[in-house]
Amino acid sequence: MTESPTPSDADAGERARENAVESATGTETESATAAETETATTALEPASIAVDGLSLSFGEVPVLENVSLSVEPGEFVGVVGPNGAGKTTLLRAISGALEPDAGTVAVDEVDVHGVSSRASSRLVAVVPQDTALSFAFPVRDVVEMGRHPHRSRFSSPTPADRAAVERALERTRTAKLADRPIDEISGGQRQRVVLARAIAQETPALLLDEPTASLDVNHQVETLELVRELVDSGRTAVAAIHDLDLAARYCDRLALLADGAVHDVGTPSSVLTTDALAEAFDATATVTTNPITGTETVTALPDATVRDSIATDVEDGSHDNEDTDNPRSTPARVHLIGTGTAAASVLSRLAAAELDLSVGPVTPGDAAEEAARRLTGESSSAGVETIRVDPFAPLSADARDELAARIAAADATVLADPALGGETGRVLELVASVERPVVVDTQRFADRSGASTGGEGTTSEAGAGKVARTRYEACRKRGIEVPPESVLEGVATALSESGRTERPSDAGLPAGGTISDDKGAPANADSAADGPTPPHESSDD
Repeated sequence: MTESPTPSDADAGERARENAVESATGTETESATAAETETATTALEPASIAVDGLSLSFGEVPVLENVSLSVEPGEFVGVVGPNGAGKTTLLRAISGALEPDAGTVAVDEVDVHGVSSRASSRLVAVVPQDTALSFAFPVRDVVEMGRHPHRSRFSSPTPADRAAVERALERTRTAKLADRPIDEISGGQRQRVVLARAIAQETPALLLDEPTASLDVNHQVETLELVRELVDSGRTAVAAIHDLDLAARYCDRLALLADGAVHDVGTPSSVLTTDALAEAFDATATVTTNPITGTETVTALPDATVRDSIATDVEDGSHDNEDTDNPRSTPARVHLIGTGTAAASVLSRLAAAELDLSVGPVTPGDAAEEAARRLTGESSSAGVETIRVDPFAPLSADARDELAARIAAADATVLADPALGGETGRVLELVASVERPVVVDTQRFADRSGASTGGEGTTSEAGAGKVARTRYEACRKRGIEVPPESVLEGVATALSESGRTERPSDAGLPAGGTISDDKGAPANADSAADGPTPPHESSDD
């Protein structure tokens, strides 16, 4: 038989509930005025948010300095920046929880610091980083706390309150958790419950502090999809987001904070640039377009150590420079052969090291071709030289000559998931002259385009695929295999091992003439194509 709670237990529970409500909604548990007990409407109109000249300090430590930010009604703005930039402090100031030293915050043209906490909590709902509660409330009770700003302290939930709670539970897929204690569910589930509480609060503006921090990949996307849906249906949202890729994917605009000030505000493509990330995060990073989402993807790279090691190879004469008076004036030349996202990622990493890059052959619209085009557009120098070919067409004599010239002129050649059928055998034939190619494999061999030698296709196609596979295996055996994130280290190794003291004349490039293919493939390359299946394939199958 369950014992009834003693009066002291009941009082403790009620006090805990009141404290939790105050923490959850930012309201005090005073009796409401008549105006403050009106039932909230479910037909929300998005609110504007205006931050003007906001400064805030903790004691003698300034955290925000003269921050201004305007958020339009129905807009989703992501606040990004390094740790300690002031993102959480800015959100707490917008919610009214922190009083600024200077400046104003207006939500829907109402100064949130000039009205009661209950009134401001009917304008702004908050999803905090810390979702811990000190008392084991049932999940439904936690979500119901979001209704507190809409009723007086001692009143019971109305049908409208209960309906809002149920809607919030359903939208966040937490209805099945409704009767479980909040301290008996996972951190990710608790994060969704706290979001449900904010949704039940039915405010025109929503603030989220790292809403995906405790979630797995699937629930990160699910959460931001829900926020996006809320914005599209009548909310304004501002979220501090640590993951720059997710911020770029879901936010209309980004506000980049650094050292307590706004570094930049604008669309993700205008804010997430290599220079801005270097200044704000003190990091080396590249920004490319995700071929699936079409949004910006940020790849952080190692510090300057690897770049310096490559530069040292130049300075020490590991490869020749035209300017002998300034041996570091000419960066190492690297040619990339590959397609798809793997090649695009490798190209971006190489570009961050300020190398003299070329890529190809690639077809228009391929991820690697688009990355080269974007990097060329962002570069103040010549950019990435690109050998473009028509899709599904044989490699032309001009393209082959240009490729031969690029490989001959390169100090290092990188292979990144090249297709293994069709014309790839002719491409890899030219790589036979490279003693130590850098090889990046991200796909299973059997899944690589053109890897199959059986099934559909003509006899000649099957034979070409076998030749390509054999030549690729030869590259792998003598090459330097690295994952994409270590491609710079691979290039540095190739440069240090090459010992090249002469570089083929630039006259060999297409602008100055044609280089004939006088080396070709190893004598046994084609005959080896009829030999045993390469061991790499059989291990993957």
